[in-house]
Amino acid sequence: MRIGEVARRSGVSVRALRYYEEQGLLTPGRSPGGHREYAEDAVDRVRIFQQLYAAGLPSRRIAELLPCIDTDTTTDHQWAMLNAEHARISKQIDQLTTVLARLTELIEAAAGRRA
Repeated sequence: MRIGEVARRSGVSVRALRYYEEQGLLTPGRSPGGHREYAEDAVDRVRIFQQLYAAGLPSRRIAELLPCIDTDTTTDHQWAMLNAEHARISKQIDQLTTVLARLTELIEAAAGRRA
């Protein structure tokens, strides 16, 4: 599948796909005419990248964790990184939950004071 199709189906820009390629996250094949050709699983892979970026992982960390996505093997270092990221995200969720509760209190208090 061509780069435009991957971009459309995954919801990212062509520029983002080229960036993923530069970072070693995505490796397309090439057509005889030199056009990028992506495997069918590229869309799912890009969606995983987007989720990991949204969770705050930099491309360097994602690249280090790619073998966990691509193979059935996880090194001790990767295992530690996965657990560290899990702990970091869990802490963020806890903090956001606290903020959400406070905002809910403010909304409820403000509801009776609306002009």
